[in-house]
Amino acid sequence: MDLAAITDNGRSGKGILFVISSVSGGGKTTVIKHLLEEMPNLRLSVSHTTRDPRDGERDGVDYHFVSEEKFGDMVKKGQFLEWAYVYGHRYGTSRDEMKNLALQKNDLVLDIDVQGGLQVRRKIPDAVLIFLLLSGEAEQKKRLEERGTEDPEHLQERLGAAGGELATVCEYDYAVLNDELKTSVGTVKSIILSERCRVSRGTASDH
Repeated sequence: MDLAAITDNGRSGKGILFVISSVSGGGKTTVIKHLLEEMPNLRLSVSHTTRDPRDGERDGVDYHFVSEEKFGDMVKKGQFLEWAYVYGHRYGTSRDEMKNLALQKNDLVLDIDVQGGLQVRRKIPDAVLIFLLLSGEAEQKKRLEERGTEDPEHLQERLGAAGGELATVCEYDYAVLNDELKTSVGTVKSIILSERCRVSRGTASDH
């Protein structure tokens, strides 16, 4: 299945689906924010989540914030391309969100964790998966502490999950070190530009 298959009628000159994942605190949301500001025809697919908004987050812009009941109803109706439990909350990419953006003929970027990324890989083999790496646990811990959204117990939970998340890097197409924001944004921009210039897209047999 490719991105066009999610829409009702496909599209000519279809865009590319980019997935950007990282360990918790790895900076994927910040990198994506800069990419959206700097790159034309790149749009964010806004995920649904059952968690509460953090300071400064806006419904419909950062996430679609919904109740557990609403999210569960959407799951039952098959309305998600992918969804997963992440640190006690559910996150998912709705098919309607994908379809609306795809019909605009933009390239799409998903800000999702590795569980969602691997689901996308299975369903849309020609999606481009990018993993943002940090130099080590000390850097991850520093970033999570600076974010100020986790109590000590949840912070340790996120640090402990990093090993399993990093084990999925081999399933991704690109790995980018994200210790310095300007450099990592530039690297991801180069990947996107290169993919836009590719003569042919991959198939399931390529992975």
